[in-house]
Amino acid sequence: MDLIETLRSTGAAREFEPDAIPDEVIARILDTARFAPSGGNRQGWHVVVLKDDATRRAVRDLYLPGWFQYLSMRAAGLTPWAPVTDEDAERAAIQRAEATPPAPGPFAEHLDEVPVLLVLLADLRALAAVDRGFERYTMAGGASVYPFAWSVLLAARAEGLGGVLTTIAIRREDEVKDLLGVPAHFALAGVIALGRPVNQPHRLTRRPVEEFATVDRFDGPPLTPG
Repeated sequence: MDLIETLRSTGAAREFEPDAIPDEVIARILDTARFAPSGGNRQGWHVVVLKDDATRRAVRDLYLPGWFQYLSMRAAGLTPWAPVTDEDAERAAIQRAEATPPAPGPFAEHLDEVPVLLVLLADLRALAAVDRGFERYTMAGGASVYPFAWSVLLAARAEGLGGVLTTIAIRREDEVKDLLGVPAHFALAGVIALGRPVNQPHRLTRRPVEEFATVDRFDGPPLTPG
């Protein structure tokens, strides 16, 4: 596939055909994704491939409460768990979700039936979290693990598959780690769902460059092709 076209047309896929994906395909995807960049080339990721039906159902059940909260916050006009937000409105939305869970939708409700479920873990000993200890929300450490997740999705696309990285399960990180026997020095970075998409998106909608890129200063002129 043409690289530029792939980058411009790889969207999130959450509806999949029921076809099983052979281990050799999963192994090929991970074999390609392992070349993703990471700080100091420490490659601080670990992937758990979920196959056992009971474990898959348990992960789904841990996923759903966070998804209900996500939907409730969205319905309230909030960006779910944004570091800067209306915390009173957020608490009220979470309480509503706990009292009356919304309909989960086909992806969350059937997460255990996704053809490929990869639990992505980050080795906290290997992340160069240069903003560790800052008073604001820290995020630099993710730069050493999320490029790997994106490489998994791109490699899957080359295999005719689609998928999505979802982080909702992090809300129940301790239980997920206990379920999977994950050591304490690893963090849950997300779950990657893969399969043959029912519909492969090709025309994605994104903001134009001049809306998010400026020259010299945050309030500088927008970057334009000219």
